[in-house]
Amino acid sequence: MTIKPEYLKSFINATEKAAYGAYKFVGKNNKIAADQAAVDNMRNEFNKIDMDGKIVIGEGEMDEAPMLFIGEKVGTKKGQKIDLAVDPLEGTNFVAKNLPNSFAMLAAAEQNNLFFAPDTYMEKIAIGSNLPKNLVDLDNSVEKNISLLAEAKSTTPNKITVCILERPRHDKIISSLKEMNVNLKLISDGDVSGIIYVVNESSPVDMYMGIGGGPEGVLAAAALSCYGGQIQTRLVLNEDESARAKKMGITDLKRKYNIEDMIKGDVMFCATAITDGDLADGIIEKNEFYEASTIALHKEGQINTLSKNKHKK
Repeated sequence: MTIKPEYLKSFINATEKAAYGAYKFVGKNNKIAADQAAVDNMRNEFNKIDMDGKIVIGEGEMDEAPMLFIGEKVGTKKGQKIDLAVDPLEGTNFVAKNLPNSFAMLAAAEQNNLFFAPDTYMEKIAIGSNLPKNLVDLDNSVEKNISLLAEAKSTTPNKITVCILERPRHDKIISSLKEMNVNLKLISDGDVSGIIYVVNESSPVDMYMGIGGGPEGVLAAAALSCYGGQIQTRLVLNEDESARAKKMGITDLKRKYNIEDMIKGDVMFCATAITDGDLADGIIEKNEFYEASTIALHKEGQINTLSKNKHKK
């Protein structure tokens, strides 16, 4: 069973309203207010939709987040049972400092079809479409993964571009990549869009690797599932997080998750740009309306569009 196609328009509207809420705080150095505005607007739009929705990845636990918390029910309760992974504002620092590549985003699947990732760190490696299945692996060395990808693309490592978060924890990986003369795209935040680069035709990125947020890994997997890309992940857990993961039903804490483990069946993904970026233009404000650009994907509907929509203020 698939998600009803008419839901996509409603989800686009939800991310676009969230993006506009955050947009009002661009450059104002107030990431908390920007995030809250995005959350409020997204939740308001969700509750207009005829769905029996549940937030499975959200702003945190109920005692941490007043809205869009994990387990929160949204929608009119009248429609299809849908699980939602949301990041109303990916790139809070980008909005606060008026930097590129901030988004409001969500993924939607039928009940129990999204991986319920705890809010912890996650190892990730992702590549694009039309490549041999399970080509790369988290347990391979950096050198082996680069060599396998280069061979599959009939090229050499110095023609491969890898996207990675610029963090001290990645110094060893970055050093290995430099030794192989691999091209680097270093990003300061926003690893969902960093992962989407691997399937974007206008992007030079061939691979994403490194450690980032678990919830963001699921959102990225939803997008890659629609594009036919690949991602493999593994949770990075301390002692407290391990206990919490076990309570969530995760028994093998060292398990590697491939894309089909994280996204089962049909999925929709929407990402609306708040500030201008590599993947989409940010919010454009006019006197009476604003224009929003959204990456809108529906796996079973075979929809892959970059839509521009106008909204009255």
